[in-house]
Amino acid sequence: MPLSEHEQRMLEQMERALYAEDPKFATALEGSGLRTYTRRRVYQAVAGFLVGIALLMAGMVAQQVWLSVVGFLVMLGCAVLAVTGWRKAPKPGEQQAAGAGPQAARRQVRQKRSMMDRIDERWQRRRDEQQGGQ
Repeated sequence: MPLSEHEQRMLEQMERALYAEDPKFATALEGSGLRTYTRRRVYQAVAGFLVGIALLMAGMVAQQVWLSVVGFLVMLGCAVLAVTGWRKAPKPGEQQAAGAGPQAARRQVRQKRSMMDRIDERWQRRRDEQQGGQ
């Protein structure tokens, strides 16, 4: 749900005040934390995947099927975590656009609105064509 004009102005004022009061802290909060968190999550998932391979191999060597199944499940779970973490990680360009402030958010809202307007127009045209054909 997009912010109203008043809320956007208030957010912009709060951002300016934060930058004026403590610019070092404000730049630290711009989103690098999410990027670091997702990168750490991906690394942990890769390490878990390697542990899963080791369990799978150990189960095969010891001829313990249940250990191999556990290793496979660990590998599968870690692969899913790695892929979802990789997809959620913000790219450097996106991070700067998100940290650019309310102007970037307004542009995104405008683009979404224009796309929705186009979809609505197409829908109306199709309905009008269908009603005109009957």
